[in-house]
Amino acid sequence: MSNVLLNIPVDIIQNSTFIENYQQLNAAPDLSLSFLEKVWASYYLYINNDIFATGLLFFSLHEFMYFGRSLPWYIIDCIPYFRKYKIQASKIPSNKEQWECLKSVLISHFLVEAFPIWFFHPIANVIGISYQAPFPSWQKIFFHISVFFVLEDLWHYAFHRGLHYGVFYKYIHKQHHRYAAPFGLAAEYAHPLEVMLLGLGTVGIPIAWVYFARDLHLFTICVWITLRLFQAVDAHSGYEFPWSLHHFLPFWAGADHHDLHHHYFVGNYASSFRWWDFVLDSEAGPDAKLEREERMRIKNEKKKI
Repeated sequence: MSNVLLNIPVDIIQNSTFIENYQQLNAAPDLSLSFLEKVWASYYLYINNDIFATGLLFFSLHEFMYFGRSLPWYIIDCIPYFRKYKIQASKIPSNKEQWECLKSVLISHFLVEAFPIWFFHPIANVIGISYQAPFPSWQKIFFHISVFFVLEDLWHYAFHRGLHYGVFYKYIHKQHHRYAAPFGLAAEYAHPLEVMLLGLGTVGIPIAWVYFARDLHLFTICVWITLRLFQAVDAHSGYEFPWSLHHFLPFWAGADHHDLHHHYFVGNYASSFRWWDFVLDSEAGPDAKLEREERMRIKNEKKKI
């Protein structure tokens, strides 16, 4: 991290508190860093152990964003006014179900996800993920995250659909389908093997990207994880609002798309977008079934001609 400090004595800053680090960075005349970049640099200098700093950052970010985004949905589930927006209005998760799900998710976070999170920094160093300030431009961050969303969606579709076959569903994916009407906390309620397999798409795709492109920043991964968690929790919320994102971006999946998957147990396998289910004819629900039957009818009539 020393190249971010320029003319500031590194040994002085690394022995300072977080606030003192920030103040010295803020007072440095030769540094042109944003507020967020100064906070980032001050944090790494204060911790003074890059492996621990990245592990703590990623784990804290994951817990804060996952449960922070799940909490509003829990509150909404408790307010009768919002029932009119509930996709499966008769299936409101009980406090007991929420509590059982919470315990399972916490166990998964600490016993399954924590290990790879805490050892991510050494991998980042080996493959060339930068973690020094300044950050990339917002245009580059947007481009990288857009690529990750598209590639992760393909990964998720392929492996999620695979998990619905035979023994894979019976012994692995069935746990996630315990709730036919999903709710926010249930986004990561899954068998450990499923957590690792589908989670590999979230973490492995940035690793593969930087391996070939040699251009990625750790801050970009933090933004990516934040947005991916928002997407996953919201997709399991069970609510459809007039302002839901898919009304403005028709190719976005959203809760209405994934709720049908839980309700019918098949179809709608993608995570973020609708195009793979459309192209590969795996859309779920009665409307999609009628459309398939109509296409089959027309096809059969053409054969008779």
